[in-house]
Amino acid sequence: MAKTLSDLQIGWRHRELWGHLGWQDIRQRYRRSLLGPIWITLSMAVTAVALGILYAGLFNNPLEEQLPYILVGFIVWGFIAGCINEGSEVFIANEGLIKHLPSPISVHVYRLVWRQVLFFLHNLIVYAVMLVIFPQPLKWTALAAIPAFVLLVVNGAWVALLAGIVSTRFRDLTPITQSIVQLMFFLTPIVWIYDDFLNSPNPAVAERARLAEFNPFLHFIEIIRAPLLGADQQVRHWVVVLVITVVGWTLALVVMRRYRARVAYWV
Repeated sequence: MAKTLSDLQIGWRHRELWGHLGWQDIRQRYRRSLLGPIWITLSMAVTAVALGILYAGLFNNPLEEQLPYILVGFIVWGFIAGCINEGSEVFIANEGLIKHLPSPISVHVYRLVWRQVLFFLHNLIVYAVMLVIFPQPLKWTALAAIPAFVLLVVNGAWVALLAGIVSTRFRDLTPITQSIVQLMFFLTPIVWIYDDFLNSPNPAVAERARLAEFNPFLHFIEIIRAPLLGADQQVRHWVVVLVITVVGWTLALVVMRRYRARVAYWV
């Protein structure tokens, strides 16, 4: 376990390296485009607005309620999906560096998570514009979004680390993981408002809606979406997230301790 923790510590000390590489990843992706990384924000905004208008009509909800709900959900989901999908390929994609540049494997995980943080910050521009068009009843509790995002980042790291190691050994898990993430998008209250179904006059609908509580993504999204939309905080969401954080990192450290040295051979 000492070598595992040392890997994480040394990787963190190399933050100038992975910080630069993460930023270069974004610049490289949009190097020939006119707007550059702004495309990240525009594509997400267009999709969120289109779905907001569509589902506001389907559920007969006011646009000023449905659109902000979807928009913030999209921003948070983008970070979660990015950490999982790209995490499953984090070591495979960095095969050349792993084989020829002796460095802790955690460097590649930090690089990935930092890149997703930059994407998230880019997308917050859309949230700021949304606040101008559809003002929200923000309270001082909106500051809770900061520790909530820190928790999201901490969880994104162990997810990418664990998914990366396992998927490097079993390559078939990468497309399976991506398919599951796509499915979970529809099962998570992102485009549909959870409370609308929970408070449905139809008892059967309300009962089925409660099954969403078993969806861990619901809790991660709500600890950020609620404060950003001025809604009341629910303690149960924070408890679930904290439990998942402890259990997830424990599992990731155990897997890393046993298989960290084999990653270079598996890639």
